[in-house]
Amino acid sequence: MKKRVRVGGVLKLCALAILMSTASSLWAADDHLPDMGNDDSHWKTDLTYENHTAVRQSQGLSKFANTLQAGSEKQLGDGWSVHSVLRGSWDGVYDLNGSKYGKDAGGSIDIGSTGSGGSVPWGQGIITHTSAIAAGLPASNAFVDTYANNPNTGLAVYGQSIYGAPAVGAVDWGVPVRPCDVDSRGCRDFGGYGNQSQAQLASPEFNSHLDFIRELYVKNTIALDDGKDVFVKVGKQQVVWGRTDLFRVLDVLNPVDYSRNNIYDELSEIRIPMWMLQTEYRMGPSDSMQDRNIQVVWNFDQFRPNNLGQCGTPNDILDAGCTFRGLANLWDNGGTVANFANNGTLATNFGPHQIGIRNIDLPTWSLDNTQLGAKYEGVTSGGFSFSLNALTYRSQLPSLHSINNAAVNPFTGVTGGAGVSNLIAFDMVYPRVKLLGGSMDFQVPSVQAAVRMEGALTDGEEFSNTARSELYSANRVFRSVIGVDRPTFIPFISETSATLISGQVFYQHIYNHELYQGSLGQYGMPDWQDNYMMTLLVRGTLKNGVFNPQVIFARDFMATANVIAPQLEWNFSNALKFTFGLNYKFRSGTGNYSFDDCRSCNPYAPFTGSAATVGQSAGLSSIEPLGGFRAGPIGAAFNQNDLYFKLNYQL
Repeated sequence: MKKRVRVGGVLKLCALAILMSTASSLWAADDHLPDMGNDDSHWKTDLTYENHTAVRQSQGLSKFANTLQAGSEKQLGDGWSVHSVLRGSWDGVYDLNGSKYGKDAGGSIDIGSTGSGGSVPWGQGIITHTSAIAAGLPASNAFVDTYANNPNTGLAVYGQSIYGAPAVGAVDWGVPVRPCDVDSRGCRDFGGYGNQSQAQLASPEFNSHLDFIRELYVKNTIALDDGKDVFVKVGKQQVVWGRTDLFRVLDVLNPVDYSRNNIYDELSEIRIPMWMLQTEYRMGPSDSMQDRNIQVVWNFDQFRPNNLGQCGTPNDILDAGCTFRGLANLWDNGGTVANFANNGTLATNFGPHQIGIRNIDLPTWSLDNTQLGAKYEGVTSGGFSFSLNALTYRSQLPSLHSINNAAVNPFTGVTGGAGVSNLIAFDMVYPRVKLLGGSMDFQVPSVQAAVRMEGALTDGEEFSNTARSELYSANRVFRSVIGVDRPTFIPFISETSATLISGQVFYQHIYNHELYQGSLGQYGMPDWQDNYMMTLLVRGTLKNGVFNPQVIFARDFMATANVIAPQLEWNFSNALKFTFGLNYKFRSGTGNYSFDDCRSCNPYAPFTGSAATVGQSAGLSSIEPLGGFRAGPIGAAFNQNDLYFKLNYQL
């Protein structure tokens, strides 16, 4: 903490505090603002400050986020009201722990080469332009000896966040980990992230999307002559369809910012608000129903995907940010890939435009690229609540499409036949998806429990698939969640207040799943055909709510990965709250994470396999780049154990 903190970040936070405090003071005084058509109206404003500090095992300080949030509401007249939430933050971790996450992160690395002593320095792959010529290959092959634009500095070995240390025999490469204003290698706009400077990483709300505006909308309920109502809400907002926590089955109208705190913040804090029009036709009761309404939601904002985190930052879910940045760097500048040639035993130098991510196809704004959803919701006379949902939208997760065409064999300089791909090279796209689903919740008085359920069938989602020459397939997916909540008196926790016990089970099934056995291992789809996850929350109340202990346990059954998160909330006063917690992951090894890494997808004899297997993977496997899909958000964050403290003060 003795390191010099960037003055600009502190000044930005102070300026935001002054702005919000001034706005709060003005809004509280009606005589400073026009009445806007309602003499009795006034601004209602809440201003909150939060500090979130976390220390990560083996990494030191991983978060020092200071957040100011102002929420305001005012009646405008004729039933209309305006609501806004402004939020700005500054995270000092990039200054205070610059050797891990800032301008001094990374360093020089060695790359695995099991056939030549175990490893070689980055940039010194065995198969190089000079050695290839010496071996009698034509000089036209594209391998290189040096990387003027890709030096062995500021790098980390790809995949270490999952397996902790370079795995013997794994395919990996170097990934730049410094902010993009310090090191621009591999920096691309993957959809609002991936090309951020240190200042932008520290204060992510201040961007071209104006994300410091968390909410800004007007709303009204308009009475109709037949006793029914029409509710209208338009502006920047979150529209919540889900009835369950953590797992998003129906709740996909807003993308999610996983770079804030992985999956461990409330969804209300990490949904990315979008400009939307929400209308509801409220029909009220009928002979068999207590209530009925039809909702239509039009998301007319510019498309944005989930923020998966930039490589080199504390929260890079599924190692995706490093996958994308590393592959983009390989395409732009070339680089050394571990254990690639000679049946996966020799580190190999690739030149630019041979391997990696070529293009990113972010949908531009058009009427066809907007997203539209509808929901029918009702409550039966017996208190059974349900909904039927339909949505057409863009996938918030990217798909990588192989650049598959006749290509020059980089080992020999000879043009391959049709179907020979340009090695492991991709374009990134965001496909259109259709969703049909529903939800319900009801009480079970006999056991004093509430049950919540969701289910959805999607069509058009795309998954990695090494059994296809294009290296992806479009599949239908069914997802469901069932949750049970029960307040229970547990005397050793509290004899006066009930303890909440809440459990959830998530299930996912991929239709037409492909998985085959090759000569060297399995190939096809790394995602599990059937996957299960479970969460359990136990939350108590002590001293009339002054102290609120809780523990959350989650397990990913197929990944055999677990997380346990104990937490104590101390409400010191009505305005001041302290929270202390731990987020700890553990797993049963990484053996089931290994999957076909596509080194043998399109082999070139005698360097990567037999000519007889050209066009079909032999299943040569390692933990990257597809192991993250099998490890899941818990297993892929195995080394990200955090001890944290939060201070929340309402001004």
